[in-house]
Amino acid sequence: MPSPAVAVIDIGSNTIKVLVARTAADGSMQTELFQSLDARISTGISRARPELSREGMDRGLAAIRQLLAAAEPLQPVRTLLVATSAVRDAANGAGFRVEVKAATGHDIRILTGSEEANYIGAGLTCDPDLHDLQDFYVFDLGGGSLECLAFRQRRVQQAASLRLGCVRLTEKLFADSSQALPANAAASIAEACRVDFDSAGFRFDLPASAVAVGTGGTLTVARAIAALKSGATAGMGSSLLPVAELAAQFDRLKVMPLTERQRFPGLPPARADVYPTALATYLAIAQLGHFESYRHSLYNLRYGLAREMLAAVS
Repeated sequence: MPSPAVAVIDIGSNTIKVLVARTAADGSMQTELFQSLDARISTGISRARPELSREGMDRGLAAIRQLLAAAEPLQPVRTLLVATSAVRDAANGAGFRVEVKAATGHDIRILTGSEEANYIGAGLTCDPDLHDLQDFYVFDLGGGSLECLAFRQRRVQQAASLRLGCVRLTEKLFADSSQALPANAAASIAEACRVDFDSAGFRFDLPASAVAVGTGGTLTVARAIAALKSGATAGMGSSLLPVAELAAQFDRLKVMPLTERQRFPGLPPARADVYPTALATYLAIAQLGHFESYRHSLYNLRYGLAREMLAAVS
């Protein structure tokens, strides 16, 4: 008889995701279902008083319902809904939680920035492809925030949640995302990153051999685009993404208007408005930390939460 399954629905600023997992016979985490839907509930997040739009809340609720339905056949013994930056920062976030509760019967747990960063770190330690890493940084870029961690000997030494999400920065820095980026776009994003990293006191002080790990949709897309460029017909290609590859993608996309970006091979149209900003953010981080590449992982927040839930039901 299989071990009990748990489900996590991660209500992010840009996408809403479900993970259903159970504990395998060898004690590792076994993924039964993973699905992600673009919902963009965070439109308007850069305003002085952020609010979720009616359209964003409707998209979010529809996505949550769809993902709950997808998880139901796997009979999870516990289902957890969590929300991050967009709902956390929105003036009407509590109202959205009430609507979701009324429609689905599930409460939404709002994670603090610190909780979000630490669960991402816990999720990374579940990735079998990263078992060899001892000293490493983790950068998880979402629509509303950037979560940053530093691990020394696989233990968290630093954790910071910065307001550098790609939706937030795009809205803040660029008045019209339907046009090509302005000539100073990369410099503006780099300066925003420098200021926020300095303000948070996040230090790049691990040994020189430390690796930078990136999680989130931006690097998933970057891998897919890189794979298409190399002639791959399926899959995401190598998990090692050179900074030079991210720079090449940024240089191609920054001069395109939105309509052209939306037709770019491998780039989901729903992400085309914020993807150049997201790439430039990863480039700015690489400059601050003197990284030449990122190792991409799919194991982040939802895996950290699932690990905790599975320990409680085992």
